Parts: sequence; C-alpha cells; structure tokens
Amino acid sequence: MAFWWPLIVLAFAYAICRFLFMLIPPNVPSIDVDASDVLEDVNQTQGNGFIYIPSRGRTQQSDKKVRCYEPATMKYLGDFPALMPAEVEERVAQARKAQKIWAKSSFKQRRQFLRILLKYIIEHQELICEVSSRDTGKTMVDASLGEIMTTCEKITWLLSEGEKWLKPEYRSSGRSMIHKKAKVEFHPLGVIGAIVSWNYPFHNIFNPMLAAVFSGNSIVIKVSENASWSGCFYFRIIQAALAAVGAPENLVDIITGFAETGEALVSSVDKIIFVGSPGVGKTIMKNAAKTLTPVTLELGGKDPFIVCDDVDVAHVAQIAVRAALQSSGQNCAGAERFYVHKNIYPSFLSQVTKIMKSVLAGPPRGGKYDMGAICLLEHSDKLQALVDDAIEKGAEIVARGSFGNLGDQVDQYFPPTVIVNVNHTMRLMQEETFGPIMPIMKFSTDEEAVELANDSRFGLGCAVFSGNQRRAKEIASQIHCGFAAINDFAATYMCQSLPFGGVKDSGFGRFAGIEGLRACCLVKAVVEDRWWPYIKTKIPKPIQYPIAENGFDFQESLVEALYGLNIWDRLRALVNVLKMLTEQNTLANSKRNND
Repeated sequence: MAFWWPLIVLAFAYAICRFLFMLIPPNVPSIDVDASDVLEDVNQTQGNGFIYIPSRGRTQQSDKKVRCYEPATMKYLGDFPALMPAEVEERVAQARKAQKIWAKSSFKQRRQFLRILLKYIIEHQELICEVSSRDTGKTMVDASLGEIMTTCEKITWLLSEGEKWLKPEYRSSGRSMIHKKAKVEFHPLGVIGAIVSWNYPFHNIFNPMLAAVFSGNSIVIKVSENASWSGCFYFRIIQAALAAVGAPENLVDIITGFAETGEALVSSVDKIIFVGSPGVGKTIMKNAAKTLTPVTLELGGKDPFIVCDDVDVAHVAQIAVRAALQSSGQNCAGAERFYVHKNIYPSFLSQVTKIMKSVLAGPPRGGKYDMGAICLLEHSDKLQALVDDAIEKGAEIVARGSFGNLGDQVDQYFPPTVIVNVNHTMRLMQEETFGPIMPIMKFSTDEEAVELANDSRFGLGCAVFSGNQRRAKEIASQIHCGFAAINDFAATYMCQSLPFGGVKDSGFGRFAGIEGLRACCLVKAVVEDRWWPYIKTKIPKPIQYPIAENGFDFQESLVEALYGLNIWDRLRALVNVLKMLTEQNTLANSKRNND
C-alpha cells in the first residue's frame, strides 16, 4: 500500500489539474465578416428584390454568368461570373503555390483555424441559416440541423482526433522483416478540387474544405450554379479565419460557373471530390481518367426506410415523415422508399396521413415544416411525371398538400405526397426523387424487406426500425449500402468519426471520418532499420551474386522456417538455413585464405 499511495495521489492531482485546465477558455480571436449585402432588408432597399422569372427550357449557361435567386420567392439575389477554363487553371496554380507554404504549418496553427471558424459559426448561426434558407428554400430548423450541427460536429472531431489520425501509424513488420520498423505516413496530396451540390451550401463547402486544409492541402471548390450566392458569402468566413492565423492567400478558393468550369477544375487538381448526380459523376470520372486524377464520388440515393411490426408506430411515423420531407430537395440522404410490415401497415398509414395533413401550404421559412420547396427549376415537372407514372400503374394518393407557385411559369413548390399501392415496376420506386414524395409498400417477412431494399441501382444508406435491436441489425447487415441507421434516420452522418459514401450508382470512396481525412493524403509506406546502425540488411551468402548452387535450397528452407505451420518443421528448416550459411561462410573463408 505504501508503494501505491503516492501513485494514487499523483493520478488524482493530475485529474484535478486537467479539469481546472478545461475551465480556462481558449484564446480564440473573433473575425469580422461583412454581411451587409446578404441581409434581406438591405437587398430590398437597393432595388435588387425584383422577381426573376426564367424562361422554361432555357439554360443559364448561355449567359456566361450565374444568376441567383430565392427559390421560395424568386427574388433576384445577384450575378456571379461563369469562369472560363483558363481562369480556373490560374486559380488552381495560385492555390498550389499557397499549399507549398501551408504544408509546413503546424497542427497547432491548423487547430486555431478550426477554433476561429467554430467560434464564428456558433455566434452567427442565424445569419448562416438565413443565407442558406434564402438560397435553397429550406427552413431555418433544417438549415440548423444540416448546416450548423453537422459542420460543428466535424470541426469538433477534427480538433479532438484529427492530428492523431494524420500522424505516422506503425504497423507489424512481419516475420521476415522483424529487424525493420514499418509505418504509414500521411502527406498532403497538393490541391484538392471539390464540385459540390446545392442542397446544403454551407456544409457542402465546409465539409471538404476542413478535411483538406487540416491535412495540409489547399482546395478549390466549385459551388453549384444553384447556390452560388450563399457560397460566395460563406467564402468570406473562410478567408477571414485563414487570415487570422496567417495562412497564405489563395489556400482556399471558391469558383462559380457551369459544366465547363467544373471540367477545367477536374483536369487541374491532384484529387477531385464530387457530390452530385450519377450522370455527372460518370462524366467526372471520364475526364479524370485523362490525367489519372483520383476521385471520390458521392452520388444519388434511394434509401430504404424499413419498419418492422414490433415498433412504436406513432414514434416511427414521425421520424418517417421527417425523413420523407428531408428528401424534398434538401437532403441527398433522404429516405425515398418506405417498406412497412403488413401487420402494422394500416395503423402506420393512418399516423403518417394524419401528420402529413397537418403540413399546411405556404413559404417554407414561415412555417414549422418543410413543405416541398424545390430549388431546381422545372424539377416539379419531373416529380409530377413520377407520380403520374405510378398512378397509371395502380398506385393511389392518400394524402397531398396544395401547390404553390408564382404564376404559370414557375412552380417552386411540390406538394408533400403520400402514395400507396406502389411496386418496383414504377419509376417512383427506382429513380432518385429528391422531392417530398412518400411511397409506402407492404412486406410480409424480413427476407422480403431485404430483397426489396436491395432491388435498386443505388446503395447510399438505409434505416431499419424494430423493437428488437438484434432483428434490426440483422436486416441492416444484409442491405448493400454505405451506411445504416438502426432505429433512427441519418444518425450516421452526425457521427463524424464515421465515413460517408455509398456503393453502386451512389458512388465510391468516402469523405468524413478517418477514411475521409486520410483520403486527402498521399499514403506512403515506409520501412527502416529497427536497430540502425547495429543491425543492417545483409544479403545471405547463398543468394549473393554469383548465386551459389544451393541458393534455391536455401530459399526453400528459409520460407519453411519463417512460415511453416508446424513448429517442429520450422525448427528443422531453421537448422538447415544455419547449416547452409555456415557452410557458405566456411567456403568463402577458405577461398579467401587460398587467395
């Protein structure tokens, strides 16, 4: 006891000191970001609030500028340049120069950059959400959940664990290299390129940027032409934080434009991260193949939402409706196929219908729910075509909101719709919807649920609900997808230590988590002498040039001595190895004496 007592006292004192240290707030400077031109009342007084009515079938690309407007009101927000290839290449060249400096930065400096961002985000949540809401039509609550919380979680994880996963990782050196040390080093790749979607403009910028910058890279991000206004404001936040820690200029850049701009970025960077549709993803791959540029693709999803017959129906119905509405152009990970066990199908449908009917039509930012705001022009036409196809094949609408628009030319809302009697012959159950449509289908057995869930060309994620957690996990383990939530929906993305990505037409590669962080690195295997300079690599005499007559016999015995399954066979082989080495050395000494 006399021996342990001082150690206990020291441990207790250490714990107290750590606790007191945690009470000391970190010294994090504040940054000033000009937001005067993104405030709604300022825009109106400047005369920029006219209603923008684009012609149907007309693409913005013909204008060589990106025109931005509020999808909820169609109020004009501003124009941004559609960069030409030469301009993109110049931006990448500037980022490459900055990266060479930043690669030498310390993790302490990088963590301070993250803390400054985190402080600003927490203090300006309403502003960030308001900008996101205006540019995409999402509600303030959805903006907070999908933009603020996910980004803060990622920053916090990087602050806590980022350095740990970028330090050299030592591995087993194996039997033949026991005299060596084996490790993996993670070096910056250089310039990361990202082409991101519009559905979460704040997080879709910050997600690849945080990983790239923390791992020592620079990054050039092409924001969607449907969310350029918000993206350019969010860029100011990043610039101010970088300047506060003395980072080189052009370390992070935001570019605007159309397909031509994105193609130039793909051919200029050291890695490309793409978030978008499968069709564009294939084009990205084709262009990246010309320069063998590595890619990470996060593409579409058609996530199944499986409800077993032993759940709390009212509770799961609430989650299901939110999952369906989160797919309304706001969340690429929204559930789009709902499979409900036949035993609870009537009660589940009753609950869902009741909840859906409480969703009132109106501007999404003015209500409690996301009521089907559509960010993309003419997307409502596609959604209606999917519904019409299902109706023609026997489906039935059991609940639907009302349409809202600004005239005959623009349909910026699609009514939340619950549809039943669906099957997999319908386009609605096969194609990515990206809209507030909730198709519900019955199943009889767990095996049937798995079969239905896997009957898709997509494989992003899934959600499985059961009163028996083991049952839910068993079902989820059989679904071919990149992530699974057990008795929850989209919870995996809030665990930023986990990788995010899919399979099949949902893409490949991962961002977020350890895998996503290291995906921004040149992964280098390194082997060095363990006891240098005392023990060095020396080629055994029998296989030195000129190779001795018993060279192959030596190799055979060496292999068996190292990897033989039987310990006695390995010892016998080891004796043979030592015997041949001795004979060879004796022969070499004799020859040397004769000479």
